Amino acid sequence: MGKSSRRKQEQRRTGRPRPATVAPAFVARPFEGLPGEADWVALREVVPAATATVRLRPEHRRAAEGDLPAIEQVTVATVLPLAWPALRRADGEVLVGLQTGGGSGDAARDVAAALLAAVQAEPGTPVTLAELPTDGPRLQDVLEPEPLQVEVHDGFDFWVEGTDELDDSTRESLESANAAVIPTVRLTSVEAAYWCVIGDRAHLRWALPHPEDALLDAVARLHAAGESGLGDDTRYIGAFRAHGLLVPVWDLPPDSTAADVEAPAADFAKRLEQAMAVTDPLTHDERRARAGVVSRQLTLR
Repeated sequence: MGKSSRRKQEQRRTGRPRPATVAPAFVARPFEGLPGEADWVALREVVPAATATVRLRPEHRRAAEGDLPAIEQVTVATVLPLAWPALRRADGEVLVGLQTGGGSGDAARDVAAALLAAVQAEPGTPVTLAELPTDGPRLQDVLEPEPLQVEVHDGFDFWVEGTDELDDSTRESLESANAAVIPTVRLTSVEAAYWCVIGDRAHLRWALPHPEDALLDAVARLHAAGESGLGDDTRYIGAFRAHGLLVPVWDLPPDSTAADVEAPAADFAKRLEQAMAVTDPLTHDERRARAGVVSRQLTLR
């Protein structure tokens, strides 16, 4: 039986029309407007283990009921144990996870709902959202508009910081998660760029906040000019599309370190800025380069 038929039966039985289910609106660029938007996207999609401390706006710091202490600061984490959306630890600290399953179509609203639920939760309680939010505040409404200071970790020991003893199952789970972490370092010369090693290959994955079409044109201009790399033996290999941003990826020499990429990344940022300032139509070679760049894109979210 279709939804329309069920609504008609409900209206005949009760005399009242049954409200139609409204699908939540999809937000293509959910973290837009947050300081450090590109880092939010990177933590959501490409960084394995990292945290950042954010501050709540005053009106969202205290639980609606009870005498729980106000929460001013919250730890944003890439992943929490068992992929919980959020957690209020026994010591009262609130952690919210970004890499969680499912979603309402607006990641900023999903994360904000989990965060606010943790503020309301008793200490020592994980948050599991039974229903996805279709309305309510977003991260842009909940957080103070301050820079995002990202700290990348070698593993997930931050899950249990301050805990003196771990039971066997918790220790085993932590060791398993740590063993799967991809070595990752955030560059300091540019924003939202992450060096990593996957298998025997090194890469740079760099979330860029520029409008997609303008960014693709600029990368195409650099590619056609032979300037899209990050130095000798490096190669631009494509980009992820994630939450409305592009995350370009470069192949690096296997023995390269994050420090080796700092200066080349800063130089590329300058070349990219210059290329984005060009308003002339793309040349034939640049159009061909753009087609190749676009063909190597992959949409994550």
